[in-house]
Amino acid sequence: QVHLVDSGGGLVQPGGSLRLSCAASGSIFSISTMAWYRQAPGKQRELVAHITSSGTTNYADYVKGRFTISRDNAKNTVYLQMNSLKPEDTAVYYCNAGGLLREGTGFGSWGQGTQVTVSS
Repeated sequence: QVHLVDSGGGLVQPGGSLRLSCAASGSIFSISTMAWYRQAPGKQRELVAHITSSGTTNYADYVKGRFTISRDNAKNTVYLQMNSLKPEDTAVYYCNAGGLLREGTGFGSWGQGTQVTVSS
C-alpha cells in the first residue's frame, strides 16, 4: 500500500502564493506520474498539473504561467507552487501518484486533500 500525505493549503489573498507538498510512503518501487487535482464545491475533480519521473510536465490552461509542479524523486515528494492566486482557484487540492510496488504490482493512490481558499 502507498500512503500520500498532502499539505500546505490555507487562506491567502488574491495575488498571493502558496506551496503545496505531497509525500508518498509505503512499499514503493518506483513512481511514474505524480499529479495535482482540485475539486471546488459543486464541481467535478479536475487535473491541475502532472509530472513524469523524468520531469516532463503538463498543466491545465487555467494555471499555465501561474503554477509550477516539481518533484523530488529521492523523497517521493511532489510540490505545487501556486502564484498569482485567484478566487476561482479556491478548492480542495488532491495529490495523486501511480507506479509500481516492490511486490511488482501497480498502484494508484490519492492524498486526503488540502483546502486552498483565495479570498480578501
